[in-house]
Amino acid sequence: MSTRVLRWGLLSTAHINRSVIPPLRMSPRNRLVAVASRDQARAEAYAQKWEIPCAYGSYEALLADPEIDVIYNSLPNSMHAEWTIKAAQAGKHVLCEKPLAVTVDEVDAIAAAAKRHGVFVTEAFMYRHHPQTLQAKELVDSGAIGKLRLVRGAFTFNIAREDDIRLNKELAGGSIWDVGCYPISYARFIAGAEPTEVFGWQVTSRSGVDETFNGQMRFPGDVYAQIDSGFRAPFRTHIEIVGSEATLSVPRPFKPNPVGQILLTRGDDVQTIASDKEELYLGEVEDIASAILDGKSPRISLADSRANVATIVALLKSAREDKPGTVNV
Repeated sequence: MSTRVLRWGLLSTAHINRSVIPPLRMSPRNRLVAVASRDQARAEAYAQKWEIPCAYGSYEALLADPEIDVIYNSLPNSMHAEWTIKAAQAGKHVLCEKPLAVTVDEVDAIAAAAKRHGVFVTEAFMYRHHPQTLQAKELVDSGAIGKLRLVRGAFTFNIAREDDIRLNKELAGGSIWDVGCYPISYARFIAGAEPTEVFGWQVTSRSGVDETFNGQMRFPGDVYAQIDSGFRAPFRTHIEIVGSEATLSVPRPFKPNPVGQILLTRGDDVQTIASDKEELYLGEVEDIASAILDGKSPRISLADSRANVATIVALLKSAREDKPGTVNV
């Protein structure tokens, strides 16, 4: 195992950064050294607040720093592909916030740039690294619930401000890209396959993005999934995994507590299963470090991300056309 320490730069001063900063400081193989904003004063203020050594007044300046090894891309959705590709072209590895991109062609362009420049790019679905998620998958694959029949998932909350960027169509807003991507990703992970058919319904906002989305997916082997996401409902997150003999319920599937909890229900018997303890965002940081330093494959491959984007695109197309659709994986 390499003892090299990776130097990280934050590409933006987005709110989500505060979730990644603590694990970067907790990890012995990663070090946060820089932040970039489009404004030098803002970058310096942010760097001072979070005790980050270097501040850059442009994204280009951060990418030009030869001392930076890894970029955390937390820009708005519409900018993920552009700046992930630019980072790869600058020889930087990238941990990019979800969604990695908003079209399949963008994912393919990212993959081509990563291959051409010999860097790792992976999507920051933090829940996929948590022991709770890995344990749920292991229980399903081991036959603990019998034959898999159905995955149901939801992620909703109420947006308070009408100028929230998640309602901005130009920035690739919408509930399915922001939070619906989680239960879609979870269902695909548990099924271990890609959907063969999808159907979606949406309620759009005045800006034209979906503020409520409901979707269904058909997987091979008569396995189905139902998901809903939205900005006009109370905070809700859950995953239910239904088998022929038992059911798994995951009350906090996307943002587990350090010690996760899964409920296994068989008839009248309910068993509570606790997972190993781990800070939520630490897994994604250590995962890309293992890829860079130890040559391991990232847990979330670009092919996996491509399939998730393709599924979302197909669901949105189905909702617009009001008819079933297929997934172009």
